[in-house]
Amino acid sequence: MSAGTPNVPALFVNRYSFKMVKHIVTFQLSGTNDERLAVARRFKAALEALPAQIDVLQSIEVGINENPGEDWDVVLTAIVPTMADVATYAQHPAHVAAASLLAGHKAARACVDYQTVDN
Repeated sequence: MSAGTPNVPALFVNRYSFKMVKHIVTFQLSGTNDERLAVARRFKAALEALPAQIDVLQSIEVGINENPGEDWDVVLTAIVPTMADVATYAQHPAHVAAASLLAGHKAARACVDYQTVDN
C-alpha cells in the first residue's frame, strides 16, 4: 500500500507515473520509385529485427509511405524507457548496420524524441 493512501494499492495510486520515450524518425529517400521502395523494404525488415537484438528497445513500428502525393518515404516509432536509452539504441551495432542500408539513398531525415506517460 502507498503511504498516505491506506487500502489503495500503489499500482493504482501511481498508474500515471510510468514514463517512456518515443523516438519518431522519418526519412526521405532518393532514387527512382522502384529503388526507393526496395531500399525502404530492406530498411524496414532490418529495423523490425532490432527488438530481439537491443535490450532497451521495447518496440518498433516501421511504415512505408503508400501515398504518392507525399514526399517522405519511411517513418519509424521506437519506444525505449529513457532518453539515455535513445543513445544506447542509436549506437548499438545492429542499429548502425540497419542505418547503413540507407547509404547513398537518404535525402533527408527528421526526428522527434519525447517523453510520455503510458496510461
